[in-house]
Amino acid sequence: MLYFRAKTTFIGQQVAFYPEVTSTQIVAHQLVGEGAVDGTVVIADQQTAGKGRLARPWNSQKGTGIWMSTILKPEIPMQQVPQFTFIASLAVAEAIENITGLDPQIKWPNDIYIDKRKVCGVLTEMQAEAEQVNAIIIGTGINVNQDVFPEELRDKATSLAILVGHPISRGALYGEIVSQLEKYYLLFLDQGFAPIKLLWEARAIPFSEKIVAKTLRGEIRGTVNGISDEGVLIVQDAVGEEHKIYSADISLG
Repeated sequence: MLYFRAKTTFIGQQVAFYPEVTSTQIVAHQLVGEGAVDGTVVIADQQTAGKGRLARPWNSQKGTGIWMSTILKPEIPMQQVPQFTFIASLAVAEAIENITGLDPQIKWPNDIYIDKRKVCGVLTEMQAEAEQVNAIIIGTGINVNQDVFPEELRDKATSLAILVGHPISRGALYGEIVSQLEKYYLLFLDQGFAPIKLLWEARAIPFSEKIVAKTLRGEIRGTVNGISDEGVLIVQDAVGEEHKIYSADISLG
């Protein structure tokens, strides 16, 4: 079974399930326009045009993963919207650990890795007008039970089933994800981004790792010094200069 009713107060209490969609993000945007309530989840057994960050295609095989989008409607300024990527990636990482016993790590800003291969991506989008946020839509794609990947992804991606050696209940994992997401969303609303930042940094790929940040202005090589209060990545290069990274492709190196 792909999902079950969540043991939450509001996230996942309204679920729109589809055997197949182009993208759960596209459907979620449509549902916002139709008046979807706070906490509505769109989930599909297969996506034919799933996408990740920077509009990259996401491989969404039928019956193997969790492909979902969550609609949230917080009353926040637009500049806080990027922080929801950190809320969501933290929630998913904790859910994966709780269900599988694995040790997920988060690569800034939105990818979850285990054993240096990607198992999950998070995509945060919004609908807004006149500086007012109408809705935040958090897309989550998790490789759960795939046993094979296209050749071009085999060195970059893996699944939870491959890592633990047996299939994982997608229903149980889904339930844990929405539970953790609600927990951290409510923490954010109550205490702001500061506690989320600390918890996220504790799950991040170790800051001692050398990285390469490919930005529109070129490459920056160095080590990560953390994230700012706004979620901006702070990288220190070989001569000790700090760089604030707002958007980049990050690779270990």
